[in-house]
Amino acid sequence: MIPGGGRRALVALLAVAAVAVSGCAGEGGSGPIKDTGAGAVAGLPVTHFESGLKPDAPTPSLNVRNARGGEDDKLATAAIDDVQTYWGETLPSNFGKQFEPVKSLLSYDAQTDTEKTGCGSVKKLVNAFYCPVDDSVAWDRGVLLPMLRQRFGPMSVVVVLAHEFGHAVQYRLGDKAGIAENTPTVVKEQQADCFAGGYFRWVAEDKSKYYRVSTSEGLNQVMASMFLIRDQAGTSAADKGAHGTAFDRTFAFQAGFEKGPKECAAMTAANVKARLTERPFDKGDQGKGDAKFTAQTVALLKKSLDEAFKGAGVAAPEISGGGSCQTTPPASYCPADNTVSIDLAKLAQLAQPIDRDAEMKGEDPGGMGDFAAFSEVAARYALGIQKGVGASIDNANAGLRTACLVGAWAAFTNRPGDLRLSAGDLDEAIADLLQPESLVSADVNGKRPDSGFDRVEALRRGYLEGSPVCSKQYA
Repeated sequence: MIPGGGRRALVALLAVAAVAVSGCAGEGGSGPIKDTGAGAVAGLPVTHFESGLKPDAPTPSLNVRNARGGEDDKLATAAIDDVQTYWGETLPSNFGKQFEPVKSLLSYDAQTDTEKTGCGSVKKLVNAFYCPVDDSVAWDRGVLLPMLRQRFGPMSVVVVLAHEFGHAVQYRLGDKAGIAENTPTVVKEQQADCFAGGYFRWVAEDKSKYYRVSTSEGLNQVMASMFLIRDQAGTSAADKGAHGTAFDRTFAFQAGFEKGPKECAAMTAANVKARLTERPFDKGDQGKGDAKFTAQTVALLKKSLDEAFKGAGVAAPEISGGGSCQTTPPASYCPADNTVSIDLAKLAQLAQPIDRDAEMKGEDPGGMGDFAAFSEVAARYALGIQKGVGASIDNANAGLRTACLVGAWAAFTNRPGDLRLSAGDLDEAIADLLQPESLVSADVNGKRPDSGFDRVEALRRGYLEGSPVCSKQYA
């Protein structure tokens, strides 16, 4: 976040007084909203089991050039065979087109191999990619896939290959995907992430003969791996190689998972640009988006929260280093005296910038960025607002509603003011949300929903749709 920048007009952001009484009624009295709250993931039950290859999965019969038969080659080959089965069903049923498999597959080791595709040599190329020149998919079994598998589990390998195959689908759809030579890269990447989400929905519905994925831990691993391969904060969406922030990429994946491949093919430069969060750092942003977490910035945070939530018409919680309770350190909401108790030193440590090099190496990245710390405090503050209007604050729906309200507050700060949203801030909130101890989507007791998919979606909906959806969706 960026401190300073002048005052802005006060905005009555929230109408959360409806939280306690609105129930699940949709706009215009249209009846119950389906799939509300923490009991389901996009209409599917919350499940817990080990995700990966099924014990009885067959051996793929695909021809893979240069394959060595190791674990990552097995995962990648099964993923390609599986995703081709998915598109073999989906292209005819959704787009009226027959599916054709890709023409060639290549496995290589970026450390040693010099194999070529129609797009050039793979020497030192730590990547997985689709090459339209020769209609091929290739993957680095030496560095990239082992790193992903070891850190996030086998389904991280699958999502990378499903994404790359999404590009092959774009070429097969042609005009039906709206992709042309001048289409921005980030739009192509959004579609591919979305197509991967559609495939994962099919897997989650147990239609795959190779894989199974739980909607809790399994999808959490997928979301975490997508976070890792985000663009560097400060990248412009107009850059030739832009793939999107973690916020943008998870949005697209979730859109495919929730709404299917037609939603993905409908992504255009116009509608994608309207919601992308990827942007360069503001001029004069000396800290590259990271402010120090001090008593002074906490005062700015309190002022921002007070302005954003004043529309609720209830007493604003105080934020202090003491407080009557410390139940969810480093930030706790104390209902007895309507205060948020914070541990300034621990939050300052959390607010340290992410060490991107360490993160990519699988080492401790240090902090998670200033917005992770600000969001944890904002979440505890939002509990006080919810309590003030009579809403529950001690269940899973309260946790999701809280994450949603943090997202709505983030949108409020996305304008000039004393504390302003910066490039990369939303990714820092997602990094926190995907941690097992995160407070951004936790209830007053620190308990959070099992599904990282739901936690990220709640923040995203609040940011993009505003506070009313928080009370309607998570009543």
